[in-house]
Amino acid sequence: MRKLPALFLGHGSPMTVLDAASPFNQGFARIARGFPKPRAILMISAHWYTRGLQLTAARPGLIYDFYGFPPALSQVQYPAPGSPELAAEVCRLLQAEGAELHPTRGFDHGMWSVLKHLYPQADIPVVQLSLDSRLSPAQHFKLARKLKPLREQGILIAGSGGIVHNLRALRPNHPGYDWAQQFRKQINAALLRGDHEALIDYPRFGQAAALAVPTPEHYLPLLYTAAQRDNGEPLEIFNDQLTEGALSMTSIKIGD
Repeated sequence: MRKLPALFLGHGSPMTVLDAASPFNQGFARIARGFPKPRAILMISAHWYTRGLQLTAARPGLIYDFYGFPPALSQVQYPAPGSPELAAEVCRLLQAEGAELHPTRGFDHGMWSVLKHLYPQADIPVVQLSLDSRLSPAQHFKLARKLKPLREQGILIAGSGGIVHNLRALRPNHPGYDWAQQFRKQINAALLRGDHEALIDYPRFGQAAALAVPTPEHYLPLLYTAAQRDNGEPLEIFNDQLTEGALSMTSIKIGD
């Protein structure tokens, strides 16, 4: 079985999902056409931040985990099945970390807002893995390394979040604050040169990092994707733009 790539998907505003012609959604669709259809998907979303490691169960529904948006956003459907087999395999790989199934947790918008345009048929089983809030960035990266065998089994590992995500600084039609542009460029450079230490220790980038990552949950899924990279594997950056001044749509693909 061919080794699948790993993805990090900048999901931005939930409203983006409603515009199929959006260049960002077109970018997701283009990337998906570039490699074989996965057997299943393991998604690590910024919007499931828990104490301890949890996994979605057999057939989750959707969670509309936002407020203040038009009703159309809460009518989006993405009826992807779950995968008990993948959930069990992830539990085995993360046995030492105590990963457990959550019997009622649904798919949050960090999952369905991007997969709806990567795989619009919603016919690929998906399992979501939560982010353990007790772990440091270095511990998240080390944990993510344990997931690497899944790529050899036809599983797509995908993180969903945002390298720059500061909701307090949002400003309509703003091309990007200087600090947001600076941090985006610094992280992009670290990704391209394979500098995992810089990615893990992102606070080293000072005030730009503090403003771009005021809380860690949107940044951490990037580490789950970066951890999948083997020496010499190609890395492609796409959708590399800021929206509303302080949301990064920057996405990456690791592998052929």
